[in-house]
Amino acid sequence: MAGKTFPWVLAPVPWADGAQYTRGSHDGLPLLSYGCAPRDRLATYRQLREMGLRPGGQDPVAVLYVRHHESGKTSFASLYLIDLAKPVRPMTPAKWTALAKANLGRRICPQCGKDHGYVIPPSLGCCFTCVMANETGERERQAA
Repeated sequence: MAGKTFPWVLAPVPWADGAQYTRGSHDGLPLLSYGCAPRDRLATYRQLREMGLRPGGQDPVAVLYVRHHESGKTSFASLYLIDLAKPVRPMTPAKWTALAKANLGRRICPQCGKDHGYVIPPSLGCCFTCVMANETGERERQAA
């Protein structure tokens, strides 16, 4: 067998009055395969955010699974009831200020101290100008 199979099971679900077909259970929650979840009633966390909503403290009511054919891996995502979701809290001026300061700190090069207008790559540790200057300096030292 290529992988774990999830058989169809008729089970009661919290988003419908009667029983519906699911793919069994995962961590005690109904398991739904890709395309089988009712889109008007259930959504993942990211889908809720796109709608301007948040789970609002509710527990997931089901689990969605997706098989990736190329890698052979299976991904799981929690599903929440859209009816119980709450609106996203708006950003306060203090939060906007804190976010702007944090982003500014990520744009300032620690070597030259300039704001380059882009986030300094953590893998390099400094701006591209300083990286090129360091490489040129190393080449000159090796040549001498």
